[in-house]
Amino acid sequence: QVQLVESGGGLVQAGGSLRLSCAASGLTFVSYAMAWFRQAPGKEREFVAAIQWNGSNAYYADSVKGRFTISRDNAKNTVYLQMNSLKSEDTARYYCAASRLWTVRAFDYNYWGQGTQVTVSS
Repeated sequence: QVQLVESGGGLVQAGGSLRLSCAASGLTFVSYAMAWFRQAPGKEREFVAAIQWNGSNAYYADSVKGRFTISRDNAKNTVYLQMNSLKSEDTARYYCAASRLWTVRAFDYNYWGQGTQVTVSS
């Protein structure tokens, strides 16, 4: 059974930082691209960042480029999202996801975590 478990969310002031983690189990982690998506209340789920299986390539949404960094530790089956210079518009529930494809489309991600809430106060 595949499980993706996110952690690290919380309440932070604007301009602050958070580091999200996603621990994966039940899958061959190195066979999957990993990504972070987010969903704010009343909005559709949106792509945030993705990283290839070996960490050689990463891709970011324009809204987070230069502020967020995605990374992975294949020895620990874990993907991270370092979020700096947080803004109120970053407030959302953040989900990690796994896909065999190198893609930004939520539709192509096979496995999803339950999410972790990030709230940025202005």
